[in-house]
Amino acid sequence: MKPLNPDFASLGTTIFTTMSALAVEHGAINLGQGFPDEDGPADIIAKAADALSTGPNQYPPMAGLPALRQAVAAHDRRFYGLDYDWQDEILVTSGATEALAACLMALLAPGDEVVLFEPLYDSYLPIIRQCGATPRIVRLEAPGWDIPESSLAEAFSPATKLVLINSPMNPTGKLFAAGAIEVIARHARAHDAYLVCDEVYEHLVFDGRRHQPIAALPEMRARTLRIGSAGKSFSLTGWKVGYVSGPRELVSAVARVHQFLTFTTPPGLQAAVAYALAKDDGYYSGLAASLEAKRDRLAAGLRQVGFTVLPAEGTYFLTALTDGIGPALDSDVDYARWLTTEAGVAVIPCSAFYAGDNPPRNMIRFCFCKKNEVLDAAIARLAAALGSGPSP
Repeated sequence: MKPLNPDFASLGTTIFTTMSALAVEHGAINLGQGFPDEDGPADIIAKAADALSTGPNQYPPMAGLPALRQAVAAHDRRFYGLDYDWQDEILVTSGATEALAACLMALLAPGDEVVLFEPLYDSYLPIIRQCGATPRIVRLEAPGWDIPESSLAEAFSPATKLVLINSPMNPTGKLFAAGAIEVIARHARAHDAYLVCDEVYEHLVFDGRRHQPIAALPEMRARTLRIGSAGKSFSLTGWKVGYVSGPRELVSAVARVHQFLTFTTPPGLQAAVAYALAKDDGYYSGLAASLEAKRDRLAAGLRQVGFTVLPAEGTYFLTALTDGIGPALDSDVDYARWLTTEAGVAVIPCSAFYAGDNPPRNMIRFCFCKKNEVLDAAIARLAAALGSGPSP
């Protein structure tokens, strides 16, 4: 038979699916996949239920309900001083992954190059390659995950079409602060490149820090698409409601792709997210504080067991080094499997977030957006298996 699409046929089962299945098989506590184990606020869910009951439940506008587009525009103005016209500069998508696909497909053509940062979220590269574009990867190094300016400069060329940046960054928890995004912006302007900014963890930022969109920098609004996620901001990841903000010329191009991907998103969920985005500052600060406490709880337990834990300034995730603790195995994949099958705690090997040669083999990712008793139980299991720290 004729071959399938090579960009996707060559992909195996994702490491997230593999580790989750292994967790079920062995009764492990799953700290691998990044979603909360408790639903978001009850009043948001009630709004969705009411909207579903009262209707209409027919196709909403392709670009999204006016109420939600207005709410996204108000949110961007409120938090970042970004002024977008809700009518043609905001687009609602079926989750941030669809938003990423639509943005990349709208901007890229064969022969284009994309600058992006490693470690990276696993959906980026297949989409870029399917567009016929070439990824130019800049590797960041632990523990600080700082951008190496010489490597960044070398990644740009006359063929550079866009820069893809994820901040706060999965899996590292890195928040790109003013200095870093200004460097990226300077190179983008010099090469007349667009930016696609994956900012789904924008409200999951810790230690008094604040997320700063690159679109808010001088001269950057006109070349930047900003992606947000209701699933992350309201702990409702299964709803798959995302949104894109940007200049009308770019958003119009993204909308033309979106219409042939999902076309639209369930109207009842859109109505509830419109309500949610208007929540007061206390909600957003409370969400960050709650997750910061969980980060600190898990980090303290991991250190007590014997892991070296890297800093995390945002997201749901902590990265730990496996050096000198537990069995000496060939790779982080083997180590993650051992933790799942023998210690009863599922994690993600960080080499899954690398595409370049010689990825680090001593890092694993833990997800901390779980109930405190689940985090404590995981630490107890790790301590029992590794022979250190508290006992179960």
